[in-house]
Amino acid sequence: MTDKDYLNNLRTPTEENPLRILTSACLTGTMCGWEGGHYSTKILLNLSKQKNVRLIPFCPEDYSYGTPREISDIHGGDGFDVLNGNAKVITESAKDWTDGMINASLKMLDIAKKEKVELAILMDISAACGSQVIYDGNRKAEKPIYQIGMGVCAAQLHKNSFKVISQRDFESLEILSSKISDKHTIDKSKKDHDKHEWYIRYFKQ
Repeated sequence: MTDKDYLNNLRTPTEENPLRILTSACLTGTMCGWEGGHYSTKILLNLSKQKNVRLIPFCPEDYSYGTPREISDIHGGDGFDVLNGNAKVITESAKDWTDGMINASLKMLDIAKKEKVELAILMDISAACGSQVIYDGNRKAEKPIYQIGMGVCAAQLHKNSFKVISQRDFESLEILSSKISDKHTIDKSKKDHDKHEWYIRYFKQ
């Protein structure tokens, strides 16, 4: 089932039974970005105000490494490879954070299960939360390389049948908004991450 099919089939939430959405905490204004900032978006902030939505924010990297912290990236594969023991999470100063990232992914999974999460909206490109695109090795290399794939925590959720999208999947977020409010008119010009010009050009789709 595609992301859009899944979202179109979501139940209509109510105030008594709100839609339970797990989010990267940085997207909702929590100061937990690697440098101590946040990356809140208008869409996520709007969702946080809806009475028929319950956002459940969590920052896996803050959970394992605190804030501020070094930037880390996956070397040798993607998040699934890390979970399978075939890739590592390495910081810019060459510290091995693989175990901590896996532990954080298990904590995120535990929260998703306990809260009966129906959707996860996570920060793309992150080695933890990336759901569409992540770096292939050190992002601070002279010519950083991107790859299609999930970060460790997104992969852990996906592996356990939780639907994950990113804050850049604008078409999917339009569908979600229409589920939350019958007054929302879907903007058909919005595109998901893999339909963006940069993505198509970079990956030669």
